[in-house]
Amino acid sequence: MDTKVNTSGLFLCVLGVLGVSSAAFSTVGCGYGLAGRTSFLPANIRTIGIPTFTNHSTVFNLESLLTEKVRGEFIGRGRYQILPQASGVDAVLVGDVSSVSITPSSFNAQQLASRYTITLSANIQLRDLRENKVLWENPSLVFREDYDVTSGRNAVDPAAFFGQEANALDRVGTDFARAIVAAILEAF
Repeated sequence: MDTKVNTSGLFLCVLGVLGVSSAAFSTVGCGYGLAGRTSFLPANIRTIGIPTFTNHSTVFNLESLLTEKVRGEFIGRGRYQILPQASGVDAVLVGDVSSVSITPSSFNAQQLASRYTITLSANIQLRDLRENKVLWENPSLVFREDYDVTSGRNAVDPAAFFGQEANALDRVGTDFARAIVAAILEAF
């Protein structure tokens, strides 16, 4: 009895099954998109106004830093036209920095602060101007950033201290902007 198997016929049969399977799966979407490329905002939103945030903290010019970071993050997503005004746009994002605190969180052997924590609190709201409704809101956003104070003879140097504080505020601003834009566009 000859038990020779026709491997070329079997190979073509497997390819046919795989081809039908892949065609079926390609028409069924999984509902996921690439991170940063999807949006849950209404289709009529094409322009977003982001006027300069309000600053109730004692940190000078923080409102400008945060506003620019948020605008930059939206622009980096490339989906919407971002304008600096609150009128003539489809939606407006307003922000209010409630407070900023800078507190020592660690001390060295001489009982000098060696690490600080910056805590920023804000209220953010995105409003659809055509429908006059709130699309996204978080009235109590809180962001924290730790930073170390330079050790050695510069440990009490005010320029070194404020330079590190400025860098930490910049990092908080970047995290703040990323979190807000991700929450708005990705519906978290």
